[in-house]
Amino acid sequence: VQLQASGGGLVQAGGSLRLSCAASGSIFSIDRMGWYRQAPGKQRELVATVTSGGSTNYADSVKGRFTISRDNAKNTVYLQMNSLKPEDTAVYYCNYGVPYTQYWGQGTQVTVSS
Repeated sequence: VQLQASGGGLVQAGGSLRLSCAASGSIFSIDRMGWYRQAPGKQRELVATVTSGGSTNYADSVKGRFTISRDNAKNTVYLQMNSLKPEDTAVYYCNYGVPYTQYWGQGTQVTVSS
């Protein structure tokens, strides 16, 4: 199973980006899908998650600006990012949780200029 993240790029502060993460290979019973990010010199942190039942969880720093969603038929998770700030600059990683294990994508760079 491989996760392929896309949609990152360079955007000015106040702009928007939409990240996507698709799974290839056989993957079943995905419980939790999520996005994490890691800025230079910092630890990886949770951005948002969505469960198979549709429950969402967001980091306080992105609440009201980011929206996570998933398409179960496509095994794809999205992250709509609005009102981006320079402090959102990081490598964004998708993560899928299945029974007994989890998968990580390769990361996509998001750079927000002031």
